[in-house]
Formats: sequence, structure tokens, C-alpha cells
Amino acid sequence: MRWLIIIRNKVIAMEIGQKVKVCRIKDRVNGSVAGKLGKVGTVKEYKMTDGSGVGVVVQFDDRTATWFFEDEIKPVD
Repeated sequence: MRWLIIIRNKVIAMEIGQKVKVCRIKDRVNGSVAGKLGKVGTVKEYKMTDGSGVGVVVQFDDRTATWFFEDEIKPVD
């Protein structure tokens, strides 16, 4: 299923089940989240962040999951 989410004239096109790579982390985070930088995971769901953005929950091969802003991840080919 493909979702197009529009927030403040910005289109976010991520699919549930899509493989993504964590390419950056904007905020200070704990070591377990920082260790996900460069890792590939699967988009499991969407998350409203602070009313001005949408994030995605990504699950990794080790069965851990955390959420990222859409500009912190990129699709894997």
C-alpha cells in the first residue's frame, strides 16, 4: 500500500514495508539509536511528531524499532 502524506505543502512518499537506510540523525540520541546510523530497516508505520511533521517507525533485523524523521532516512534500491 502506498501512502502520500501532505503536511504544509510537503509530500512524504514512504510505503509500509519499504526498506530504508538511516542516513543521518538530527538530534542527540542515546547510543542504541545512534548505532542505527547506516543500518537498513523496514518501515512499519507512520508517526505524527509534533504537529508539524511526520516520522516513520523503522524496524531493524535485530527486532528493535524506533522512529525517524523522513529526512533522516532514504529508500534502499
